[in-house]
Amino acid sequence: MQELDVRQVAALASSAPRALLLDVREPWEVALARIDVPGLDWLHLPMGQVVDRLEELDRQQPVAVYCHHGVRSLQVVAFLSRQGFDVVYNLAGGIDAWSQEIDPSVPRY
Repeated sequence: MQELDVRQVAALASSAPRALLLDVREPWEVALARIDVPGLDWLHLPMGQVVDRLEELDRQQPVAVYCHHGVRSLQVVAFLSRQGFDVVYNLAGGIDAWSQEIDPSVPRY
């Protein structure tokens, strides 16, 4: 299982095919704070819905999964890997690390 630190996420923007930033937090968390990276697709898919909505994801598309601190996303990455996703990463530290290291305008909660 691969992890990316927040500084490595921008490198995904130049990948082919275009990479997906998958937010597995709850809707109330997305309402508080969101990551937007030019060049990456974004999808909100709460962790509890991943199994039922798996068909919405392209197994050929690189995926970087994130949550608040990186624990839920790590579980989703493990699941996606078992489902045949070849290029899937966990965003280490989640949106909290993003706020601290990349964009302090992203609220911490």
